[in-house]
Amino acid sequence: MYSAPHLVIPQIHNLHDIDVYLANGGYNSLRKVLSTMSTEDIINEVKASGLRGRGGACFSTGMKWSFMPKGNDKPKYLAINGDESEPGSFKDRQILEYNPHQMIEGILIAGYAMGITKAFIYIRGEYHKWVVCTQRAVQEAYDKGFIGEKMKSTFGTSFSMDIVVHKGAGAYVCGEETSLMSSLEGDRAYPRIKPPFPANKGLWGCPTTINNVETLATVPAIIALGAKAYSEIGAAKHTGTLLFGLSGHINKPGVYELPTGIPLKELIYDIGGGIPGGKKIKAIIPGGSSMPPIHPDEIDFVRMDNESLKEFGSYIGTAGVMVMDEDTDLVKVLLRLAHFYHHESCGQCTPCREGCGWMEKILKRLVKGEASVQDIDLLFSVASNIEGNTICALGEGAAWPVKGFLKKFRPEFEKRAKANRDFVSLNAVHGKYSTRDQLIIHS
Repeated sequence: MYSAPHLVIPQIHNLHDIDVYLANGGYNSLRKVLSTMSTEDIINEVKASGLRGRGGACFSTGMKWSFMPKGNDKPKYLAINGDESEPGSFKDRQILEYNPHQMIEGILIAGYAMGITKAFIYIRGEYHKWVVCTQRAVQEAYDKGFIGEKMKSTFGTSFSMDIVVHKGAGAYVCGEETSLMSSLEGDRAYPRIKPPFPANKGLWGCPTTINNVETLATVPAIIALGAKAYSEIGAAKHTGTLLFGLSGHINKPGVYELPTGIPLKELIYDIGGGIPGGKKIKAIIPGGSSMPPIHPDEIDFVRMDNESLKEFGSYIGTAGVMVMDEDTDLVKVLLRLAHFYHHESCGQCTPCREGCGWMEKILKRLVKGEASVQDIDLLFSVASNIEGNTICALGEGAAWPVKGFLKKFRPEFEKRAKANRDFVSLNAVHGKYSTRDQLIIHS
């Protein structure tokens, strides 16, 4: 079996209780950095560990921390992204419920490393239970003197940090870091154009770093183990462990902490117990709903790290692995995803606002048997015109699964289309699409 490199192991019960966490080595990494390491040492240690963000973008965490300006001309902020609205992703809530103090310890280490004295834990609005869990843990840490002004006497240091738990209002786009900041400030959750980047102009115009819940929960383990030991776990270019969320048609769904680079076949059959009824796999989405799918012919060769998945036209994303068996209607699956992204688009960018609606309409026609083979090409074209033309990555999140399913499973979509439909050319308009296409798209 695979072992987790964290300070704590799954068999320990009641880790959400601060006394249990302390009894199992909790907050020792924080003591270590406050007493023996400089801020530069901490950032370099995180860089050397190879830790990459666990929120989907896979950017180097240590590099991100190094972007925080030096000095105290303005307040500095840390925002913890616990929005977790990606369908197929449910790892962060496991941390918030069962081991919130490991995240809090990571927040304090990050704050010390970057000279930040205030952090906001942003949790999605529908996660009321996990908001309560996190608030309870934060209050426990305050009471013990691990957060706030009491830190100075607890640890014999001049550093202190405050942490605020903020409940979002329930919008998928708030998972995008600049939308999250807009929401925290009380504005509509519109993504912001970059540059300026948050490290230069973030919350209330001040330098800000945004990290995912799992990313910060990993930091205490890196400090405890050392960068070299941590970097030797998992894949060479995507080190450490990931919280894999297995869902869909699988015998043992759940969240599993495993080294990066584990073969997908091993994850599905050895860890997840295989497919109910011994059925065959039709498709797998490897990292949450916005990631392109994996074809069953590829499963034997795929390893679960970002660099390996790129070779198969996909990405690790949030490591939310969605398994679909041989009886799955992939056209309906894609329609459901398109409906979600159409509903969740903030409407700021025209390609996303209009294009997501167009994709949903075309897929509805395919499901109803009213579409043609040409509609499939139109669907791909619309997705291609969204990708790369929006302020934030929601556009890509909507376009990638559409393009991925059409590339790898086109025959299934063609079966649902009426190949011999009569088309009336609209050369005078676009020279490409039918009268019916134009009427429905613009309806």
